[in-house]
Amino acid sequence: QAQVLESGGGSVTTRGSLRLSCFSSGYTDDRLCVAWFRQCPGKAPEAVGSIYTGGLPSYYDFTMRGRFTISEDNSLNTVYLQMNSLKVEDTAVYYCAAKSPGIGCTPNQLDYHYWGQGTQVTVSS
Repeated sequence: QAQVLESGGGSVTTRGSLRLSCFSSGYTDDRLCVAWFRQCPGKAPEAVGSIYTGGLPSYYDFTMRGRFTISEDNSLNTVYLQMNSLKVEDTAVYYCAAKSPGIGCTPNQLDYHYWGQGTQVTVSS
């Protein structure tokens, strides 16, 4: 079965940076849709962005654009989320999810069937 695993979370102060990693396995597809979601305290999960491996990433929240960057190393089956200029509002559990390309990679939660366990990101001032 396909599996995904996030890592790289931790505690930082405002203006700090973190790079999260998402390792996927169990897929026979050469290319995948990989999406990042986050769940802030007391809120429902929301999309950060997605990437079609080998293609370009897309971002879905104005407050994260320009600060967060999605990239990949396909040889390592790993997608990254580089987070810069972190704010306290970015505190959340960050999830990675994957799916076969199908129609597309739009990060709709219900379309992504394989999720990691999440990694905690805490930003304090």
